[in-house]
Amino acid sequence: MNQKSMNTIPMVDMQAWHRPIQAQLEKKALEVLRSGRFIMGKEVELFEQEVARYLGARYAVSCANGTDALVLALHAAGIGPGDSVLTAGFTFFSTAEAIIQVGATPVLVDIDSETFNIDPLELERSITSRCRAVLVVHLFGLPAALSEIQAVCDRHGLILLEDCAQSFGASYQSRKTGNFGLLGTFSFFPSKNLGGFGDGGLVITSDLKAAEAVRMLRNHGSACQYFHECSGYNSRLDEIQAALLRVKLEHIESFNAQRQQVAQWYRDFLKDTEVLFPEGREEHIYHQFTVVLPSGRDLIKKRLASKGIASAIYYPLPLNKQRALAGLAGELELPVCEQLSEHCLSLPIYPGMTRLQVETVTSTFINVMN
Repeated sequence: MNQKSMNTIPMVDMQAWHRPIQAQLEKKALEVLRSGRFIMGKEVELFEQEVARYLGARYAVSCANGTDALVLALHAAGIGPGDSVLTAGFTFFSTAEAIIQVGATPVLVDIDSETFNIDPLELERSITSRCRAVLVVHLFGLPAALSEIQAVCDRHGLILLEDCAQSFGASYQSRKTGNFGLLGTFSFFPSKNLGGFGDGGLVITSDLKAAEAVRMLRNHGSACQYFHECSGYNSRLDEIQAALLRVKLEHIESFNAQRQQVAQWYRDFLKDTEVLFPEGREEHIYHQFTVVLPSGRDLIKKRLASKGIASAIYYPLPLNKQRALAGLAGELELPVCEQLSEHCLSLPIYPGMTRLQVETVTSTFINVMN
């Protein structure tokens, strides 16, 4: 092995993350393989019970992926053609895509420059007569300003929905994200805080009617086999994913605590630089550690790569600049979203990352900035 490969630090090191629980994972996967039951079995049922209990929701309904979770939640909330849904202009495309998939129109809102989450003042300014809901995103693991956002929803009679794809386990005022809106959605994409070994998703709610709607929609619009109440989806979490997620759910508090420790190391090493980085917040569980550079972001990224250090740009284009939304966003300007997209850079972070690795990343980072 050459020196460069020895020093390579990826965005996420799955082997380092899973090493302490590898034997548990392998044992559980083998159990499922030997059971002969792979769809909608006991592992899915137990996972839904356990994850609901952990998150503090009455009901949890698993599905095939995080994007489906958004679509199912929007459908269950009664959002459809003719409706508009307010959401952040700086997030992964699937948030707006799901709104379009149910026939509604996304209304993009600018973000707060410190939290990267939707700005409650801009949210209220963006409301139109067709707006039915707010789909709030808890970006990079930091909960949005839910008290202010809920107040806006209450004043204008809007349904609150939560995109928690990046905030599994994060709390706001002692409650887990996903419990403030009518429905909350999660992704189990492998790199997420509770990451699976393929795709997976979840919808939580404490509303029985909404939970029943999601259960029916995920399974071809059927509440009873071969009897279909509506046209739904084929969006089911498989048994192996559920089983492995059950194992990782047992360790999620430790995983998130490790991410918080890594973030603190980054802050310690970067404190004397001109780089802007997220403040230490108890509620932040750091799906990403994203810094804002004064200039030269793309060049710095290339220099890091040449030294064997991974980095990523989340996201190089805000939603109002995406070609797929050109007809909807028009000439909409979102200055904070646009500025962040030009200056942000995410550094490696994952459970199992060591202090020495963080020091290596930051020392290399500081060197290539100069």
